[in-house]
Amino acid sequence: MSSELSGVVVVDKPSGPTSFDVVRRVKGLFKAKRCGHTGTLDPTATGVLPICIGDATKVATFVSEGEKEYDAVVRFGEITDTQDSAGRTLETRPLDGLSEERVREALGSFQGLIEQTPPMYSARKVDGKRLYELARAGEEVPREARQVNIDEARLTFFRPPDAGIFVRCSKGTYLRTLAHDLGQRVGCGAHLHELKRVRVGPFGLGDSVGLDTLMSAAKQGREQLARYLFPIGRALQELDELRLDHQLARRVAHGHTPGPADLSRLRAPPFPRGRRVRLIDPEDRVLAVAESDGVGTLKLLRVLVTGSHDLVGREEDY
Repeated sequence: MSSELSGVVVVDKPSGPTSFDVVRRVKGLFKAKRCGHTGTLDPTATGVLPICIGDATKVATFVSEGEKEYDAVVRFGEITDTQDSAGRTLETRPLDGLSEERVREALGSFQGLIEQTPPMYSARKVDGKRLYELARAGEEVPREARQVNIDEARLTFFRPPDAGIFVRCSKGTYLRTLAHDLGQRVGCGAHLHELKRVRVGPFGLGDSVGLDTLMSAAKQGREQLARYLFPIGRALQELDELRLDHQLARRVAHGHTPGPADLSRLRAPPFPRGRRVRLIDPEDRVLAVAESDGVGTLKLLRVLVTGSHDLVGREEDY
């Protein structure tokens, strides 16, 4: 059995380093072979950056697909080439006619399903090249708009030229682009001046720890570091749950897809099509993540405990 630590550490990312810098630092502190984040933050952004270590890397995708929340400061009257404060100012405009009511009304128009065009300074690829590489070379290429969902966008303060906004949104939403588009909507232009991510899926700022604290813990030993790891089950707590009996747990560990007969025997609720479900064994271990087809079958997306697990060999349980 591997002695590698496993779980999710939620780092309160400081401004300056890239998300990859933080991952490298955490990987070194935990002496982890496998380590990955669950959605990048721009270097100037701060806040919640969940990092999956060891076996928890298997669920990184499910964490990254969770809803995200941000506290941001938008500065009106200045347009930058990166759409945030790290960029070069392209244009300044007067704030004539800018009012709290106008900003509040414009911000509300971005709620729901909207189309966003990714900024040139982003990690998205076009013809195999990342957009920011093209942008640094002075190129601008056409980008396809894509649909994102903004569940909530509200004004938290208005002190011209700045305004605070809180945003709850889907994966893939560019807050820089939202700030830029908001500036265009009110007419005076804007860029994202500050950004703090306050939640990713089930993890909030209250769950986070600073890099300095992790460095101090590492000096005290492995056990102290392990205190800051959340188990895989916590990372998946926003998914629906289905508890399996020993018989089905053994079969799922071998890759069996639970069908209508299995779910009927367990008296499982009718999961809607597309709903993701964590499958739990009788000892409260997360065996797998599955997705409902809406007609009684749970398609396995990720098996977290394989057939070699100790659960499989205990025939007396069946």
